[in-house]
This record gives sequence, structure tokens and C-alpha cells, in this order.
Amino acid sequence: MSAENSLVVSLVTAAFNRERTIGQAVESVRHQTYPAIEHIIIDGGSRDNTVRIARAAARKGAIISSEPDDGIYDAFNKGVKRASGDVIGFVHSDDFLAADDVIAKVVNAFADPKVDAVYGDLDYVLADDPSRVLRRWRSGAFERRKLGRGWMPPHPALFLRRRIYERYGYFDTEFDIAADYEFILRIFSQPQFTASYINETFVKMRIGGVSNKSLKNIVKKTSEDLRSLKRHNIGGIYALFIKNLSKTGQFINLRK
Repeated sequence: MSAENSLVVSLVTAAFNRERTIGQAVESVRHQTYPAIEHIIIDGGSRDNTVRIARAAARKGAIISSEPDDGIYDAFNKGVKRASGDVIGFVHSDDFLAADDVIAKVVNAFADPKVDAVYGDLDYVLADDPSRVLRRWRSGAFERRKLGRGWMPPHPALFLRRRIYERYGYFDTEFDIAADYEFILRIFSQPQFTASYINETFVKMRIGGVSNKSLKNIVKKTSEDLRSLKRHNIGGIYALFIKNLSKTGQFINLRK
């Protein structure tokens, strides 16, 4: 399929003071073999060299803006609203795409016009040595009943048609830590929603996310997860317990 007749994929990167990792994130987008990619980098007004490094590493035509925002989910929303692609995904500033053909595989799965979402797997890696894998998130095929058992795909490895945002809205910025989980519950619980799973690692994520930085954040995330489940009438305490318990399997998967 020629680039002229193919889907355009918009990739959004939100960043704030990430000069140590932004280069690898942006380069992983630039090295993709799939040609029709729009890269949108939303910086929150970094005070270090994040923007300079991003500009130097970005693919030709990348959209880069730098201004204060109201947090990461506000930045996500800004990026999605600026996106012109048929498909939208995220490459977080601490993460990077695991291989040069990730987007090509995603687009191939979107060849079916009925598919609303495509997602893959994620590896957690050591912050200072991203070649060392610490955990593997293998989510498996989507079944709606799994939502009630705390299941979710890894958000950084999730790609959606733009029509999904237009139909169901954006990230709810009332959530400080779990807006991605609330958003996933919102869209995956829709009766006609169709998702395609690719059993391959799409993203490498450095350990040390905001939600696990402190006990206070862990408690807050738990509260927001539970509020998300209640909002969409999915599961409850049981779903939250299974959701957290399932993370132990990510260490077991490490041996495979």
C-alpha cells in the first residue's frame, strides 16, 4: 500500500523536563518503517533541554509545542485534538517503541474497517539500562467480561481510530493519575467496540511512573481506579483486587 493511500497515524508525546529520556522516545518514532506518521510533541514548558533534544531527534514535519499545561492528561488531550491522523497512539517521554516496524503492524491490523482499537504488549525496563527487562505485561485478547476482573490493555501500547475520541470524548482531567484507566473502561465497555490484539511487545517503559512514586500516589491511584469502576458500573473492590493481583503474573512472564 502506498503512503498516499494508507492510514495516517498520529503519535502524541507529552513531556516535561525529560531531557534524559526524550531523545530515545522521539528517535523510536523517527525510525519507524511506516511512512505516514504525524508526530505531535506537547511539552509542558520544560526548564531543561527537553525541547531542544526533541527538535533534534524528531522526524521531518513533527509538530512541537511548549507551553504550561494542567498535567499529563491535559497534554494528552491537547495532542489528540491537534492530531489529524486516522489512528492515534502515544509514545510517552520515558518510553520508546520496541521495534522499527511496530506502527506498520498496527496499521496492518487496522486494515479491517470494523476494528476500533489495536493493542500489543509492554515491557517494563530498568530506567538506567533499558536493555534489562524487569516485568512483561501480556494482556491477551479482549473479552468484555474481563473488565469486571480488572483487565485492561497497556495504555502506551493502545492505538485507537480518531473516531473513538470524537464519539466518546477525551481524558477526564478530574483524574490526576488514573484518567487513562477511566478512559479505557469508558470505551472498552461500549457494546459495539471491537479491539484487535497483537501478541508482540510494542513498547518499552522505564520503571518509575508517577502512580508508584510514593505511598500517597499509590493510595490516590487506588481511589481513582475504584471511582472509575463505579462510574462505569464495572466490578468494584473485587475487580480492583484482581487488577492489582494480576501484576504478579508480569514477573512470571519475565521467565518466558
